[in-house]
Amino acid sequence: MPRTPRIAIVGAGPGGLVCARVLQRHGVPVTVFEREADPHSRPQGGTLDIHEETGQIALRAAGVFDAFLALSRADGQEWRLYDRRAILIRHDQAAEGDLSRPEIDRGQLRTLLLDSLAPGTVRWGHCVRAVTPLAHSGARLHHHDRTAEDFDLVIGADGAWSQVRPALSDAQPSYAGVTMVEAHFDDVDHRHPGIAHLVGPGTMLAKAGRRSLVLQRNSNGHVRAYAIFRAPQDWHAGLDLADTEAVRARLLAQYQGWHESLLEIVRDNEGGFVNRPMFVLPVPHTWQRVPGITLLGDAAHLMPPVGVGANLALLDGAELAQAVIDHPTIDEALDAYEGVMLPRALDNAKTAEQMLTTLLPDTDTDTDSDAAAFPDAIWPANALPDASPARTS
Repeated sequence: MPRTPRIAIVGAGPGGLVCARVLQRHGVPVTVFEREADPHSRPQGGTLDIHEETGQIALRAAGVFDAFLALSRADGQEWRLYDRRAILIRHDQAAEGDLSRPEIDRGQLRTLLLDSLAPGTVRWGHCVRAVTPLAHSGARLHHHDRTAEDFDLVIGADGAWSQVRPALSDAQPSYAGVTMVEAHFDDVDHRHPGIAHLVGPGTMLAKAGRRSLVLQRNSNGHVRAYAIFRAPQDWHAGLDLADTEAVRARLLAQYQGWHESLLEIVRDNEGGFVNRPMFVLPVPHTWQRVPGITLLGDAAHLMPPVGVGANLALLDGAELAQAVIDHPTIDEALDAYEGVMLPRALDNAKTAEQMLTTLLPDTDTDTDSDAAAFPDAIWPANALPDASPARTS
């Protein structure tokens, strides 16, 4: 590219940070705008499995793959599937040396990427309210304090409720008919041995009909739990979500008849519950080219959290940066990037929809054979759920 472009990335999630890192590795300056006050202003979500064919490619491009391996947990690839009677239906363990999908805490991955950037790359506490195209080329980024800055390229990496997306598309996320209610366990091996036994070193899924229970081990003895079920978005109508015991009672009623060892997931968690309704963008989600503006990750293709979202965001970020580096103009770079990203997102969104339907069929069937019939074609649905605080509205 003959002139160094002015590039802004909105959102300091994994996809935006990988994009910034790859650009900087090739001498292209970039500014990341993040509405959070600092890197520690909120929890960053649970664990992610990073796939060798997507996320790991991006981390290699960013030059942080070895550091990722040092933090990741290969044994986290283990999966256990139970029915509602707590009978183990399937137990998959990674082979020795298998690094196809190691797990890493989302916060650890974000810190790794932040530490790889030049000091001052991220401007914390800068909330973007809109982006508008300029008359000839580039885009204007409007801050909430009513100031504005002009760039040759503005990249929306700001997740489900993107403030950049409206410059390209009228699409808004809609409720997918599925809710996740999150809970937590700490020091699980000592304080919650029953939970530790169920989850092992990786992920455990118990399912029957429209309902499932998921446990995911994070680092340092922390386990995140999810009650996942099909229901109206207002399933909690008349319920104070801050009333932990009331939420617990409602969930126990939802899972009536399940084995007591599985009900410990709802009965014995530490702290309160977090309601996380699942939202998705239309399939397909596409747009007509607007010069100087594009999207990556959930801002571009929010889909059910069945283990591909974070990986696609990482790959989007690395490929977009490489397109900018390899092409003489921003328009040509966006042609190359969107020409690959949008069809890939469509394919993955269709698959994610099918996986969600298989995991949680829209039926009241609650038979003991439901889990046993779980198809090999989508096993394991690694990193279900790939849920982060940004997924709530």
